[in-house]
Amino acid sequence: MNDPARSSTVDPSEVAKLSATTGEWWDTRGSFAPLHAMNPVRLAFIRERALAQFGIEPNTRAPFVGLRLLDIGCGGGLLCEPMARLGFAVTGVDASPRNVEAAQAHAEQGGLAIDYRVAASEDLIAGGETPFDVVLNMEVVEHVANPEEFLRDCIHLVAPRGFMIVSTLNRTLKSLALAKIGAEYILRWTPVGSHDWRRFVTPKELGAILAAAGCEVEGPFGVTFDPFTGRWSRSGDHQVNYLMTATRPPNGALRARAGQR
Repeated sequence: MNDPARSSTVDPSEVAKLSATTGEWWDTRGSFAPLHAMNPVRLAFIRERALAQFGIEPNTRAPFVGLRLLDIGCGGGLLCEPMARLGFAVTGVDASPRNVEAAQAHAEQGGLAIDYRVAASEDLIAGGETPFDVVLNMEVVEHVANPEEFLRDCIHLVAPRGFMIVSTLNRTLKSLALAKIGAEYILRWTPVGSHDWRRFVTPKELGAILAAAGCEVEGPFGVTFDPFTGRWSRSGDHQVNYLMTATRPPNGALRARAGQR
């Protein structure tokens, strides 16, 4: 049940910002062009991690049939659709109705059966949602009202032996220069005001929250952009963008969420 004294992790002002460019989700040259460019490296990381975790042969067609995946803050479905094509039973949730409408419309055009919902992580828990084998938490944590509560909620949506992947921005001077000033004001990759640098989460902070919840944490894994090739790749540099994984223990033991006894 929901704790009436527990505030929502959804920040309405952040939802409004991310809803303003809904019609551009699938425009590779629009506001979400950086996500389209980053998608190959993100998809490769998710696939590699899932194959290893569940002991699946890499050459298997639609290797993840029988596994459930949740994309929290799914936006227009940029990750949900390729995950569905790989065989996952995909659920995508977003706090923005406009984002969910855009995602549903695009999935229907492609003949993909994806369970999209207007919801936040705490809503799924309150509704008694069955935990997922894989939870994607991509470029979301820097937009929520309470990162610690949000991450604890997300971990409780991971099934025993399952895992969550978090992708976010580090709070460094380099990220301020590149991900905030450079991306918004100079290159105009994203609308001005898309990010608040003060909300960026360091790997140390993120790892501590996930470990305190009872997870096995791996990372950070750096992701960097090459301006000469226009491509993103995995790297040892996690000063700006990075990924981290959190695996739920086999026995399912986790620390209680806020408001639980």
